[in-house]
Amino acid sequence: MGREKDVTRLCALTREEKPAAALIRFAVSPDGVLAPDVDSKAPGRGVWITLSSDAVAEAVRKKVFARSLKENVTVPPDLAQQVRTRLEQRLAGALGLARKAGALATGAAKVAGLLEAGRAAALITASDAAPDGRRKMLQSARRGGNAETLAHIESLSSAQLGLALGLENVIHAALTPGAAANSAIERANRLALYIATDREEDGTI
Repeated sequence: MGREKDVTRLCALTREEKPAAALIRFAVSPDGVLAPDVDSKAPGRGVWITLSSDAVAEAVRKKVFARSLKENVTVPPDLAQQVRTRLEQRLAGALGLARKAGALATGAAKVAGLLEAGRAAALITASDAAPDGRRKMLQSARRGGNAETLAHIESLSSAQLGLALGLENVIHAALTPGAAANSAIERANRLALYIATDREEDGTI
């Protein structure tokens, strides 16, 4: 695992060498269409771009992919949105697995209880949650004494959370410590880095 974190790749847009975790790989499908390879496992040559929606959009505009691959490829105009969708799907999948493993709680009362007991690894709030509800959950985290270190995931809407968890009207959830939580938090971090929101520095991902 340590070696993977140390791997660096060259961003084809900026020509900067960065850790692979700070980049997104793209590969050409058998039918010649460029596609995001979010798991970096697709065969063949790949092109690495900084993990940023703006960077991917700029790479499309500047025709960076064909130049890097030295071949004609079909580049979808909505490539930046495709990446976001894939990253959202990966996060949703991780949350679904966490629920099946018993590492995810839903419902305001249960979530608040975990937060106040200091037994949550991450607070999950729907991106379309009411400000008052969000504020109350953060107050519970402060009472639990780990508000400063608690991961706060707000990248998915209530509808997306509902689909991921097989439930209706999911507004608040919490992950308990463990491998399932670590996987979800890592995927949430990549999604947050990609969309580069202008939220305040409050631990939100």
